[in-house]
Amino acid sequence: MDTFIHFGYVGLFLSSFLASTIVPLSADVVLTALVLLKFNPWVCLIIATGGNFLGGLTSYGLGYIGKWEWLEKYFKVDRQKVENFQKKITKYGIFAAAFAWLPFVGDLIAISLGFFKIRPTWVFILMLTGRFLRFFVIILVTLYFI
Repeated sequence: MDTFIHFGYVGLFLSSFLASTIVPLSADVVLTALVLLKFNPWVCLIIATGGNFLGGLTSYGLGYIGKWEWLEKYFKVDRQKVENFQKKITKYGIFAAAFAWLPFVGDLIAISLGFFKIRPTWVFILMLTGRFLRFFVIILVTLYFI
């Protein structure tokens, strides 16, 4: 994390991007550190949201190009389980996009939304909104409670 913090805004963008892919990182730590180091919180908000959103789009895109055969062959996933999950994602998918920022499961949500070809426009809008709100709250907590 120190390396990302050392690179300031660029480090924040990279950590935010990578944290919203399958790479296990926490952009929250870098964001909090930069705000505490007196970096402009509004610039941090835009950069963290942008990087995290682009990383989420990358996960969505990977899911979008995914194929059933790959799941069965490489991940040994039962087709029936995936079809049952597809029904849930199809029913609640758009709302799930707002929670694609969650740690651990957010990446899977974004990949699933892409895999099942859930309406991209609404997915992108809700994904961006959820990520913006997450970082906004982190900045507020950092500024007023830490």
